[in-house]
Amino acid sequence: MKPLDPRLLRYASAARVFLGLGAVLGLAQTVAIVAVAWFTTTAVVRVVEGSTSGLSTALLGLGVSVAARSLVAWALEVTAARAAAQVKSQLRSRVVRAVADRGRAWVDRHSSARVATLVGPGLDALDEYFARYLPQLVLTALATPLVIVVMALHDWLSALIVVLTLPLIPVFMVLIGWTTRAAQNRQWDRLTHLASSFADAVGGASTLKAFGRERRQVERIGRLTDDYRVETVTVLRVSFLSGFVLELAASLSVALVAVSIGIRLVEGSMGLTAGLFVLLLTPEAYLPLRQVGANYHAAADGVAAAEDVFELLDDESGDVAPPPTGPIGPTGPTGSAGSRTVDDRAEPPVEADALVVDRVSVSRGGAVRLAETSFVAETGRVTAVVGPSGAGKSTLLDVVLGLERCGGRVVWRSSGRAPARHEIAWSGQSPMLSSGTVAENVALGDAGEPDTEAVVRALDLAGAAGLDPALVLGAGGQGLSGGQAQRVSVARALYRLDRVGARLLLVDEPSSALDRVTEARVVEGLRRIAATGVAVVVVTHRRAVSDAADVVVPIGGLS
Repeated sequence: MKPLDPRLLRYASAARVFLGLGAVLGLAQTVAIVAVAWFTTTAVVRVVEGSTSGLSTALLGLGVSVAARSLVAWALEVTAARAAAQVKSQLRSRVVRAVADRGRAWVDRHSSARVATLVGPGLDALDEYFARYLPQLVLTALATPLVIVVMALHDWLSALIVVLTLPLIPVFMVLIGWTTRAAQNRQWDRLTHLASSFADAVGGASTLKAFGRERRQVERIGRLTDDYRVETVTVLRVSFLSGFVLELAASLSVALVAVSIGIRLVEGSMGLTAGLFVLLLTPEAYLPLRQVGANYHAAADGVAAAEDVFELLDDESGDVAPPPTGPIGPTGPTGSAGSRTVDDRAEPPVEADALVVDRVSVSRGGAVRLAETSFVAETGRVTAVVGPSGAGKSTLLDVVLGLERCGGRVVWRSSGRAPARHEIAWSGQSPMLSSGTVAENVALGDAGEPDTEAVVRALDLAGAAGLDPALVLGAGGQGLSGGQAQRVSVARALYRLDRVGARLLLVDEPSSALDRVTEARVVEGLRRIAATGVAVVVVTHRRAVSDAADVVVPIGGLS
């Protein structure tokens, strides 16, 4: 990443605000630096000359200048901290929106653990970038030239020495940067690899335990942790070495100016006031650039993470185009290779709306995940999607949810637009329950406290009327059987229907873990929901569910 990547200004408006405020504060700090040097020089000269004239004024000016410099430095630090928080928030929001917009196909090509590490601890490292590195970069661009100009007005030779020796610092920075770049890249790769491996191990912990392979994963994670530790220590070692080199170069440069001034003071060709003033300003000319080099390593992780974020946001590639949202011509179903004739079992009301799925198909990595499919899901009806495993039934629901890019259209017949998120309630194959009460899991996503009556109604419709809403569950829904967890997941979708007035219910395999009696209650609950004017689309392998549906949509070659 460049010292200041233009993409940072494009993707995070807070960075532009910080640069503006930083420039103003940098100029104020430069003025304060010059004032401190001038009043210090005046006070010392008065003491050396044994004159008290103007000494009190110089001391008062020195105190005010020191206070002003401290205040401006504090303001710059606070501004940098706030800018870092705002920039991280903006970049994280952009990444989350980008991942959601690009859908499952993009996620399949990238490591989810790497993305999580990127938007988590990766972007957190931007604190150092904004708190230390960027302010010094601003001061280098503003303070250093102004200090050199002030020095030149009092002693052109000292200013010339500074101009000639100042490039030594960036030269050393570049040489050290070439040395450390590989180490920093290896450190970031080790961190993301460690995060991915840990996520995989946690996700497959039960399988590893069943086959007695959990200890091997512990050893593997330990090796990766050691690799990351070694790379981190390598970066720190080079960082300390670079700091020493930069300090040595700056100290030798200041020494050249000091020797030159000392010789001329002895010769009498230079006055004490000009010599002392220029000597006090000389370290300030080198300080910002020196701090840029010293703080670069502290900000290296944030710089690397930001660069990955920019590459992610710049990556507009996708397997297929996003689903169009414009109106379509016919409102009825059209034939396709992926869907047979739709079985209509009842005439819908004339005024009923409908979800129109028109020639929808999904491909990922060159493989067809969902063959071209078309059907119409009327409000007031239960539409069952059936087919063999791998035919793309769950992928079809992802398309309707807007989580998957596709070819074709998914729109409301009345408005010709895609369903909005607030119009959809959804229950997936996995219950995805969390620690807390049954009521809290059913009301997940509700802004306020769970509505007890709505929770009870949802559980009743989901065939779980006997389940206590106050029952406390463990992590992952521990405390419930598989069938109970499935019904709580369905109840969550029904609760959302009740609370936000959604008009489309998507349910994926709601009865796969249920007995026939309970399954019949769940199916009856779905039909009661449909009767209220909701379009119900249910993916199922169970014959009892498809027999009870109003419309059956076979996909994957079934007839």
